[in-house]
Parts: sequence; C-alpha cells; structure tokens
Amino acid sequence: MLTKYILVFLISMVPIVELRGAIPISQGYGLPLMQSYIIAIVGNMLPVPIIYLFARKVLIWGANKPLTGKFFTWCLEKGHSAGMKLKNSAGNKGLFWGLFLFVGIPLPGTGAWTGTLAASFLDMDFKSSILAVMGGVLLAGVIMGALSAGLFSLF
Repeated sequence: MLTKYILVFLISMVPIVELRGAIPISQGYGLPLMQSYIIAIVGNMLPVPIIYLFARKVLIWGANKPLTGKFFTWCLEKGHSAGMKLKNSAGNKGLFWGLFLFVGIPLPGTGAWTGTLAASFLDMDFKSSILAVMGGVLLAGVIMGALSAGLFSLF
C-alpha cells in the first residue's frame, strides 16, 4: 500500500498530469480519498516555489541551446501565453483570483506548473502567487476527488 501512496505522490508532481491524474489513479487503486487528496496536494505543491523562483531563468537560459531549445522555447511560449490570457481576462486587480481559478478548474493545460510559470512571467509577488496556486490546487483536488469518487463508485 505504501508503494501506491508513493506513486500517487510522484504522479501529482508530474507536469500536465499533476493531481488531476493522481487522484483518479488513487481511486483506481482503492486508496482512501482523504489520504490520497492530502498526499496529492503535497506532491503537487512541492515543486511550486522552485518553479516560481527558477523555471523562467532556466527556460530562458536553455532556449537557445541545441538540445533543449525547441522544448524550452515551447515552455516559455506556453507560460507567456497563459500569463497574457490570465492578465487580459482578469486584469491587474483580479490577477490573484484569475490565477486561483486558472489552477483550480481542472482543464487540460491548466494547473500548478503552468499557473506558477504564468505568475512568474507576470511578475506577481511570491506570496500572492503561492497562495493563489495553493487555493487553486485545493479546489482542483476537491473537484477531482468528487469526480473520481463518483466515477469509481459506478463500477
């Protein structure tokens, strides 16, 4: 059982998949929802400060390198695009809530990784970014937990 919890933790750290994939997998394993929720939240939030502080710098550094250039450029464009969409839809005053909802509504291309990268591109302050992303991750976890519990109770 410990192996399954570790797998849920690790899956929740993976970009794009995050807890949106980890929670349904935990329910497929038959793990208790509350413990899975907590483990997925911790795993999803663990990389967030590192992403905020270093990701943009690393991506800019690697964008012109032969081996990483295409992928890093794609990541830079994705982060910049997400940041601009967020800023255009939420405005400067609603940026916190826009980021919260961007991360919290579990759609493809949204999540803690993209939201944190977008916040760093928008030069949001560290504390506001982390709080908005954390709130969004909690909301996404509740949504995915409800959907997963409902889906797996049908089978």
